[in-house]
Amino acid sequence: MKNRTLGKSGLEVSTLGLGCMGLSVSYGPATNKTDAIKLLHAAVERGVTFFDTAEAYGPFVNEELLGEALEPFRNKLVIATKFGFKSVPKELPVLDSSPKRIREVAEASLKRLKTDYIDLFYQHRVDPNVPMEDVAGTVKDLIQEGKVKYFGMCEAGAESIRKAHAVQPVAALQSEYSLWWREPEKDMLPLLEELGIGFVPFSPLGRGFLTGAINEDTKFDSTDFRNTVPRFSTEARKANQAMVDLLTSIAKEKEATPAQIALAWLLAQKPWIVPIPGTTKLHRLEENIGAVKIALSNEDLAQIADAVAEIEIEGARYPESMQKMVGK
Repeated sequence: MKNRTLGKSGLEVSTLGLGCMGLSVSYGPATNKTDAIKLLHAAVERGVTFFDTAEAYGPFVNEELLGEALEPFRNKLVIATKFGFKSVPKELPVLDSSPKRIREVAEASLKRLKTDYIDLFYQHRVDPNVPMEDVAGTVKDLIQEGKVKYFGMCEAGAESIRKAHAVQPVAALQSEYSLWWREPEKDMLPLLEELGIGFVPFSPLGRGFLTGAINEDTKFDSTDFRNTVPRFSTEARKANQAMVDLLTSIAKEKEATPAQIALAWLLAQKPWIVPIPGTTKLHRLEENIGAVKIALSNEDLAQIADAVAEIEIEGARYPESMQKMVGK
């Protein structure tokens, strides 16, 4: 596994990271703890050094899982977690990025992660009630105190990013980006390049859809977040199958899988992009890591671009209640 640097921050991580949320919440029942620890150890053994969590995942249990599983390897890893909510119940949480709350979350996360420092501390969502200068200033103080190393933002808009970056350089933006959600290409990628900020795409496999393992007949567990996502309605899945069919045809030519092509495409966009696909299965982890070895030529990328331009993806990527907290 090779490494990449997130923008001009100097923060070096494995070319692919691991999104850990799904081990605890959102995609059906939580993974058995023993199995989850085995998966995390397998990721480390295969060269993954970048692990993504948040206090909201569970809540709390995902951080606790990583704290236990990754403690033996701590000094070799980059662990990212997040602040930004007043409380983290199962339902939609209330935003709170007040300086007091940021500090509370930092101290609690340090304990759960069994560590003395947080490598990358993201603001989970922009809080319109707290000046961005206060948010970035608080993280800056935590960095000076040695409790945090780098500052990140999630699903933030250009105005918030510029304000924050002026106070404390933002090392990375985490937002959704994949072949079926390319909105960041319009304004966000140029902004990140201008400011020297790395990009960490979550859901780089379209919440599993781009793997080819989901179709219009797939039934999700009652606790699965995708049941609420318009893009995963039966009608939308049927319409969006065209994207999977495209990836499948390219994958056959490359002796790869649709997931590997989707990840290789992302990696080819910019050298400072580091996707964090999540999984609960060892064979999927190995499949995703295999994408790092796939080189797409300019001709391949042009072919994909032409084909994708003919496909119209149906359905919103979030339910309306969650979309309200994006891109502030």
